[in-house]
Amino acid sequence: MGSAVAIAIMYLLIARDIRQRSDAWLSGEAEVLADVSENTPRDAVYDRLVQEVAELASREVPDTSDANGKHQGSVFFLKTEPRQEPIWVGPTPKELFIPAVTSMPLFPGVPGNVRVQGWKKAFRVVYHAQKDGGGLYLGFADLGGAQMLDRLTERCLMVWGVTVALGFLITWLAAHRTLTRVDCISDTVSRMGSDDLSSRLPEGRYSDEITRLSRTFNRMLDRIQASVHQMRILTDSVAHDLKSPVTSIRGSLEVALSDGAPGQWHERVAEAIDGLDRLSQLLNTTLDLAEADAGALQTRKETVELSEVVRHLVDLYKPAMAEHGHEVTTNLEPVLIDADSSLLNRTIANLLDNEIAHLPPGCRIKISVCAQLGEAELTIEDNGPGFPPELRSRAFERFVKGPHSAGHGLGLAFVDAVARAHGGRVEIADRDGGGVLLTLTLDESVTENVSR
Repeated sequence: MGSAVAIAIMYLLIARDIRQRSDAWLSGEAEVLADVSENTPRDAVYDRLVQEVAELASREVPDTSDANGKHQGSVFFLKTEPRQEPIWVGPTPKELFIPAVTSMPLFPGVPGNVRVQGWKKAFRVVYHAQKDGGGLYLGFADLGGAQMLDRLTERCLMVWGVTVALGFLITWLAAHRTLTRVDCISDTVSRMGSDDLSSRLPEGRYSDEITRLSRTFNRMLDRIQASVHQMRILTDSVAHDLKSPVTSIRGSLEVALSDGAPGQWHERVAEAIDGLDRLSQLLNTTLDLAEADAGALQTRKETVELSEVVRHLVDLYKPAMAEHGHEVTTNLEPVLIDADSSLLNRTIANLLDNEIAHLPPGCRIKISVCAQLGEAELTIEDNGPGFPPELRSRAFERFVKGPHSAGHGLGLAFVDAVARAHGGRVEIADRDGGGVLLTLTLDESVTENVSR
């Protein structure tokens, strides 16, 4: 339709230009003939002279032939006078032209269309009124222009037909190519299952919409595969870590049942309760990490003085650290933050547990709390052996632990999850002179500094 409209507009513009050209010639010649007719003396040769001038004007336009090869004149001249025979120069028979021309209401000097019986092409006629009461008519049928427009129409229709055919062909090929790629995507997706996520959609050579869709879908599959893989690792790790406390609890209870001494019951039941506590702690930490990864870890924030929380926990852990020969120093600036006190206590306790579990005897531990650039910052540094290089980059992943660790590898992962839930972060760096510098930052959580 677009090409048809374009061709139609081009046809109309060309037809208008041809008409304007013929009208310009017609008006100019009519002015000349009218001037000759007005200025020629009325004598015996007047009619003959006007007729010859009209014949000269008509010869300026070449005659054309119709479809059957018949010669046709395309110009006529008519001079009418009262009570005299009209002067006619043009095609025959003139009896068809004169009534048609004189009966048509024409404005002087303005070309108009006149239809003559037997002629397919209308004549453009210019009328000039004469002082003697008669009229002068000059008509022109642009048969050459009409034939040119007919040839142009035929060629435009041929071009339009080829354009439409090529358009349909290109559209069909493009649609077939697109639908083929969509079918390939559908087949690949239908073959995928939870047990096999290794298939990927083929990506085209060009960066079109289907290629971008395939790349986006492949990236989504990569994330799903990584999540499923992580979930399987998590399931296997939880099952493995649950096996030991469950076996220990079962053994303690079996021993208690088989031992008839009343005093042994209390010891075995206490061991079983301790094992259940460790099991409950493992499950709670695992669930909290799963909620944190899903962005659904619930926090009940309240105003907490971070330095008081740290001081209270350090006092609780000092006896255990003293048993290992650790020297603990603190530098605690009073800082108020908005945080979940329960999660915050568990986080700091995990960090202190790690210091006790992984440091050799006789280490120095320094714990600091301060406000830095609108952030609450807790730092713990020691002069121990530090993290193994192969574990430093994965220290905050679940179930990542050293070869000699007796824990479950959830402590630092939990710390990282709580920091992110509070809009903060946790970082590990090597300390100058050996050891580890761990920094817990609670971003945008500082509400007030308290001076004592």
